[in-house]
Amino acid sequence: MVSGQKQLVFDMHIEDYKNIFKQKRNYSIGVEEEFMICDPKTGNLIDRADEIMNMVADKDRFSYELLLSEIETNTPICADVNESIDCLSRQRTELKEIGNKIGYSLGVSGTHPTAMAVDQSFVENTSYNWVADQLKYYAKRNITFSTHIHISVDDPERAIKITNATRRWIPALLAISANSPFFEGEKTGFKSSRTMQFGAFPRTNIPVKIDSFDSYFNLVRTLEETNSIQKPRQVWWKIRPHLDYGTLEYRICDVQRSLKRTKMLVALVQALVHSYDTMVMYNNNLEDMNYEILNDAFWKATRFDFNSKVTDCFDGKRLTLKDYVYKMIDTIHLSLSELGNSDVLETLDDIVENGTEADNQIEYERKNGKNKLLFYLIDDVEYSL
Repeated sequence: MVSGQKQLVFDMHIEDYKNIFKQKRNYSIGVEEEFMICDPKTGNLIDRADEIMNMVADKDRFSYELLLSEIETNTPICADVNESIDCLSRQRTELKEIGNKIGYSLGVSGTHPTAMAVDQSFVENTSYNWVADQLKYYAKRNITFSTHIHISVDDPERAIKITNATRRWIPALLAISANSPFFEGEKTGFKSSRTMQFGAFPRTNIPVKIDSFDSYFNLVRTLEETNSIQKPRQVWWKIRPHLDYGTLEYRICDVQRSLKRTKMLVALVQALVHSYDTMVMYNNNLEDMNYEILNDAFWKATRFDFNSKVTDCFDGKRLTLKDYVYKMIDTIHLSLSELGNSDVLETLDDIVENGTEADNQIEYERKNGKNKLLFYLIDDVEYSL
């Protein structure tokens, strides 16, 4: 550690972090959503996060992101999927009502289609100042908006095993949630340009197989001691065991305008954790997969449509991305049913047959142009089911 630097992480012993995971919460859910703050007259991003944070009713449920043109919501601990969506609905509605009072509109997309990095302003606080100083120009290019899904796991070692095993389905989750085909005025050719932009940050990769909770703790501690991070949450992997919350956090998905589609994503992630929590206790082989093939499938999900051909990193089978998605469903459908969420499969079928929100954006822009697209990303936001 740098001489004289105050230690910001690991004031607790490893056993304290293990005890956070050991709370019995039955696959409880937390969801974070990141939103664009838009000028209602132009659709452009505007810096209103400070004003929003001064007006929200419960400041624990809203937070800054790196840029002043972005605002994040987070639910409390929710017992089931429907409760989490009810919370998201209320939070979206509160932000809309504040916007009506102070003159902004909420926009939803994985990236803003035309915003320029040079025009962005950073939030001023110690944590974000550190990130901005680390990433410099590339921090301002992080004009990205995602949905993060937390599922509680009541044992730290099983949490590591589930992390390892469910990496297999990261490409499928991205494929069905892609919602960012434009960036800085360009049609990027990618379904999720958010993934590309945020991928410029360090520690945003798919994690390699983790040996144990102790090895994960020691890795994060090493990163802190070498000043690579200031806090454990600055390990921005696609899936990470969250030391402070005792959850697995899935950080893969672009944010969705549709609450119905958000509900689907939350239900699928919860079912993944529920399914593999049982399976990994009896089959350690589920954690082993070809890492390069996994990354190739993830690249295909970032770039191409459901007809793209991929290889299953676990069993080596060749199939389309569409079939890869349904292979995931075959693996978790019993958990979906047990948890009472089989209804979301209708939403999944609609996405696979008719397109993601990225596809919706591409088609709308083709017919109407980018200026009208900005207003579509405001007007098409769903506030209740």
